[in-house]
Amino acid sequence: MTDDIVASVVRQWQAVSPGLDTEPMALIGRINRCAALLQQAEDAPLRAAGLTRAEFDLLGAMRRTDRELTPGELARETFSSGAAVTKRLRALQESGLIHRRSDARDRRVAHVGLTDAGRDLVDRLLPEQLAYERSVLSGLDEKTRGALSGQLGELLVQLEGRLGGRR
Repeated sequence: MTDDIVASVVRQWQAVSPGLDTEPMALIGRINRCAALLQQAEDAPLRAAGLTRAEFDLLGAMRRTDRELTPGELARETFSSGAAVTKRLRALQESGLIHRRSDARDRRVAHVGLTDAGRDLVDRLLPEQLAYERSVLSGLDEKTRGALSGQLGELLVQLEGRLGGRR
């Protein structure tokens, strides 16, 4: 077993409570620690472009669906709250990366799409971001990355089904 920070915490708990089953703590602790470290590291190309991960996720959702989306659809696509999406869309519109238009039948509904500048930015940044993420994972060989991705996918499907996180 590796001697990471989570292993140290687990050993401390086992020392003060020897009968305690710490297996869930070891796994979930490592997932949480990895997520926290990846969150700090993963956004370097985005930061250089003046974007947050959440803003890039909105732009990416519009680019990958290749159509205008409503703020509600964007919230579902990016697992964000409606209020957070509204705030981010305002900033992206001020930056000239998206445009909004009202629905012809229902003026309360807005449709949001990429401007040419927004599309160009996503098309330029995505390869940079993927290369950066690939370098972050470079300590794992291809077989290990594939196995880990599959195992995390299984966990995700199980959690989404149990906790209602599926879209």
